[in-house]
Amino acid sequence: MHSFLILVDSLVSFIVWILIIQVIMSWLIAFNIINSGNKFVWQINYALHKLTNPLLSPIQQILPNLGGIDISPVILIIVLHFARNLLFEFFLGTPF
Repeated sequence: MHSFLILVDSLVSFIVWILIIQVIMSWLIAFNIINSGNKFVWQINYALHKLTNPLLSPIQQILPNLGGIDISPVILIIVLHFARNLLFEFFLGTPF
C-alpha cells in the first residue's frame, strides 16, 4: 500500500510542477518575454497545454469570468493536495 501512496504523491507532484511551468510559460508569452512564434517555444507551450487542459477545462467552465485572470491552476493545485492528503490520512491514519 505504501508503494501506491508514493506513486500518488509522485503523480501529484509531477502535475503540480507541470501546472507551475505552464503558468510561468503563459506569463512569459503574455508579456512578450519569449516569442510564441518560435517553433521550439510553440511546441513546449502546445505540449504543456495538451497536458493541463483536460484537468483545467472543467474547473474553467465552473468559474465565473474574472476578466483576464485565470485562477483554475491554483484551484487544481489545492484540490490535488487535498485529495493526496485525504488518501494518506485514510490509509496511514496521519497526513503526509
